[in-house]
Amino acid sequence: MSICPRCQTNFTCAMADNTGQECWCTALPPIAFAALPDGILNKDASCFCPQCLPVWKAEREALQNDAASFQVT
Repeated sequence: MSICPRCQTNFTCAMADNTGQECWCTALPPIAFAALPDGILNKDASCFCPQCLPVWKAEREALQNDAASFQVT
């Protein structure tokens, strides 16, 4: 079992837990980690739970969009 670093819920991450099955997260659109600050995920975790990953992704995309709107060209 994996533990979500955001909500501390136990969940199955097929990739981290080596279940031999495709993970639920592969159905979500990918996030460009290079677009994140420093290009890294600042969490000590392999994944977020199914409830937190979409929320986290939306928050990161909103921050990225906000940053892009303030860039001087």
